[in-house]
Amino acid sequence: MMNSHTLIADSGSTKTDWLIGTERVSTQGINPIHQDDDTILAILNDELIPHLLSPTSHLQTIRFYGAGVRPEQEERIQRLLSQVFPNATSIEAKSDMLGAARALCGTQEGLACILGTGANSCLFDGEHIIQNTPPLGYILGDEGSGAVMGRMFLNALYKNRLYHNAKEEFEQHFNLSMPDVIERVYRQPMANRWLASLCPYIHEHLEDPTIEDVVVQNFRLFISHNLAPYRRPHLPINAVGSVAYFFKPQLEQAAAAEGYTVGRILRSPLDAADQL
Repeated sequence: MMNSHTLIADSGSTKTDWLIGTERVSTQGINPIHQDDDTILAILNDELIPHLLSPTSHLQTIRFYGAGVRPEQEERIQRLLSQVFPNATSIEAKSDMLGAARALCGTQEGLACILGTGANSCLFDGEHIIQNTPPLGYILGDEGSGAVMGRMFLNALYKNRLYHNAKEEFEQHFNLSMPDVIERVYRQPMANRWLASLCPYIHEHLEDPTIEDVVVQNFRLFISHNLAPYRRPHLPINAVGSVAYFFKPQLEQAAAAEGYTVGRILRSPLDAADQL
């Protein structure tokens, strides 16, 4: 259990989860690549501070793990956090990938993965990330992610590779037609988030083998394209994120087919906050 003197953040572009003691708070995402200082400070002051029940004057340590926190952005995030929490004596800002690796592997060597809306992975030596296959985003890569799962599902749906009536059931459920789907993916913003939003529907239909096969193939591509380059098939696949958490049986199927095993699966890095 974390003490009330430590604040830990796990931040993506969509949402940031904060933990202090046993208290969890969510704000909108903080990504230093896409947001200026004023925007980040507004999130901290307007969305985080008013919802913290624990007194912030007692905070001593802040550890922030976030998407977009590249080495050149670490000092900037630390500076902004210090403005909002001036009494904190230790502030660390690192990438979400390092946070996932620490949560999943502790101080041991391991394969650490993020499988959510997007996907990422690394080979961790117990202290540092020593290899990272670039995920490249959902158009060029992101195999294993919710966005690619949604894309692969729609491809199979409209190319008639799923079960009979699958297309009719999907379009009736979402009140969409194929032109609507094309519009949503190619002409509206945040297509990756919309594609990933189809994952609950996919999960509800896993009893059909044609849909389960889409999920398994997505994970097999993730393993062969992203984990195989590390040349550590003896290490189990550890992963954080809702896609890994809710589709764990399919991840295990894919791992077995590719000659791997599955290790620790967490919905959030904060579920192993004692290692962060």
